[in-house]
Amino acid sequence: MTGSIISEEYQQPIYQTGGGEHHHDEEANSMFGFIVFLLSESIIFLSFFVGYIVYKTTVPDWLPPGVSGLEVREPAINTVVLVTSSFVIYLAEQELARNNLNKFRFFLGLTMLMGSYFLIGQGIEWSNLEFGFTSGIYGGMFYLLTGFHGLHVFTGILLQGIMLTRSFTPGNYDNGHFGINATSLFWHFVDIIWIVLFALIYLWQ
Repeated sequence: MTGSIISEEYQQPIYQTGGGEHHHDEEANSMFGFIVFLLSESIIFLSFFVGYIVYKTTVPDWLPPGVSGLEVREPAINTVVLVTSSFVIYLAEQELARNNLNKFRFFLGLTMLMGSYFLIGQGIEWSNLEFGFTSGIYGGMFYLLTGFHGLHVFTGILLQGIMLTRSFTPGNYDNGHFGINATSLFWHFVDIIWIVLFALIYLWQ
């Protein structure tokens, strides 16, 4: 009798972890890793910011010959569009949390359009500039900073496109929303970086 009881006790698991809890841990670990990645990207941008400030405050004849400054109006409009897109992708996240896929797709698609508008606007600005990448330190820093950021905007649009495509796969988001949450966080990061860039390059002339 005693042996039977001991045998039954040993057969019962000591720890019980639900599948949902295990999945939550994996998603939390993935998000932590993604945040570490964004922090490493922040260090790269920070080094660019510091370099820009040092050169601007120490290099004589900072602007290329014949260039008096940058036009602010169009870049300011692009800035408003890009920053507003952060609120739009947040709405997409909220709609996905409510399992409203149609509205999720609408807001995510709108975010992609706003990001594309920003890139097109930046391309038009580049085509109209009177200096190039080799136009002194200023030209090199301008194209490096805006181009590197533009690459991140393009990456963000690609990620959103992947999330949008996956939304048409039945049950794709049933096991968690890490993909869209990470994509949204990346987009917020891109927007914050641009606000700093806009202040450094366009407002501080």
